[in-house]
Amino acid sequence: MDYIFELPFKVRDYECDLQGIVNNSVYQNYLEHTRHEFLENIGLSFAEMHDNGIDAVVFRVELDYRLPLKSGDQFVVKLNVAREGKLKFIFLQDIYRLSDMKLMLKGKIISTTISAESGRPVFSQQLADVFDRYISEQIKLNAFQS
Repeated sequence: MDYIFELPFKVRDYECDLQGIVNNSVYQNYLEHTRHEFLENIGLSFAEMHDNGIDAVVFRVELDYRLPLKSGDQFVVKLNVAREGKLKFIFLQDIYRLSDMKLMLKGKIISTTISAESGRPVFSQQLADVFDRYISEQIKLNAFQS
């Protein structure tokens, strides 16, 4: 898969459990931080969206743990985007250990947008435009590489 964004990390001691590996819940922090950095990097602000009455929320998380990260491991979270219908915005995120580029985790995070006032699903043209731009660029890139 080609990725549109990546962010490097290093495992900190306190993120590990008694077995000496990263606790399963910590991986979601890595993924979330990467999503936020990506959106900030392209100029999309959750605070601004909220001020405009729309909140982006996680709807579903699918994580496939392949290999464990350990204290001191350096790794990279790579990200791509997709869409399902009008209201589902999908982040495809994979974690690779930098020392050997082994796939450590595959993630699919499905988000949606809701009204900040009612909590009901609502369409966000702003988020749709961003996702559609990157999806179109990805399609063009894949066609060029074929």
